[in-house]
Amino acid sequence: MGTSLARLGSAPADFDLIGIEPAVVQSWEDGRRTDGSAGTYEWWYFDAHLDDGAKLVVAFFTKDFADVGRPLSPMIRIDLDLPDGRSHGKVAEWKPEKFSASQEGCDVRIGDHFFRGDLHAYTISARIENVAIEVTLTGDIPSWRPATGHWYFGAEGEKEFNWLPAVPQGRVMATYTVDGAARSSAGVGYHDHNWGNAPMNSLINHWYWGRGGAGPYAVIASYITAEKAYGSTPLPVFMLAKGGRVIADDPAKVSFETLGVYTDVTTGKPVGNVVRYTYADGDDTYTATFTRHRDLSLNKLIDSLQGPKRLAAKLVRFDGAYLRFEGELRIEHLRAGSVVESHTDSAIWELMYMGRTQ
Repeated sequence: MGTSLARLGSAPADFDLIGIEPAVVQSWEDGRRTDGSAGTYEWWYFDAHLDDGAKLVVAFFTKDFADVGRPLSPMIRIDLDLPDGRSHGKVAEWKPEKFSASQEGCDVRIGDHFFRGDLHAYTISARIENVAIEVTLTGDIPSWRPATGHWYFGAEGEKEFNWLPAVPQGRVMATYTVDGAARSSAGVGYHDHNWGNAPMNSLINHWYWGRGGAGPYAVIASYITAEKAYGSTPLPVFMLAKGGRVIADDPAKVSFETLGVYTDVTTGKPVGNVVRYTYADGDDTYTATFTRHRDLSLNKLIDSLQGPKRLAAKLVRFDGAYLRFEGELRIEHLRAGSVVESHTDSAIWELMYMGRTQ
């Protein structure tokens, strides 16, 4: 399994252990991967930019990932940013018996709500209070994962953080309803699936993550920094597709930088106003640059905890934060230092800070 305290599983033995193949994603990989017991977490995530200017995020959880010591405690989150600038953030929790999820594929149900699909076509339906959404997502890029999609932490790799971008980019048709007023729009969307067997804040200090499309290109990019106990190891992720085909995804060829770093007043976290990923492959270089225009979410994770859990988090000075931004994505292709292509479009990306500022 190797000697690194934090690594992406990419060796033949890693694939054999999981029972998967390189560059081949099977439907069961987007099915339930944990039993919801204490110490585990899992979620299915969707986001979209709609043609009418709205932004939508929907996630189905086995529990709040900031409190993985709980038993199965299913919850749904909806974040809807309307074209007129109004935002709605809704979170609700259900009893364990209201949750079911297939191990054969993505078929997740919480109460009367569902998130289901087959790695290509998905339907999502959810309502919380005065906000309801109905979504279809059809993939334009095949399911992909970085190597095994399993990151191992510890001398024996006994702790895991796992990730599957089941739909790296796809076409969306969404109907969202607020206070009884419904509106429908097409758009572009994304779906991924995360799970693990240890609290993320014990493994990962922070990550930047973003995805988007510009011109014929689509990109998923992340820069994960492990906790100090795991050597603060950088764990980059990069996938670039052109015309629906993946053309670059070797993390060893990625470099990362943040520019215009400032301290966010609400969360106290350092934030890069510009985040850039550079993929160098011989004479060809691709850059994906995310430039922040405005903040969509600035949340302290402790605010989602209640009672004794919140008190305990305060006592250990837990200061995790989640920040989500909107702005410009620029994708450029350079050959021998000269720009061959340059495309821009809007994008949403995030900074998740689970550990203390390093």
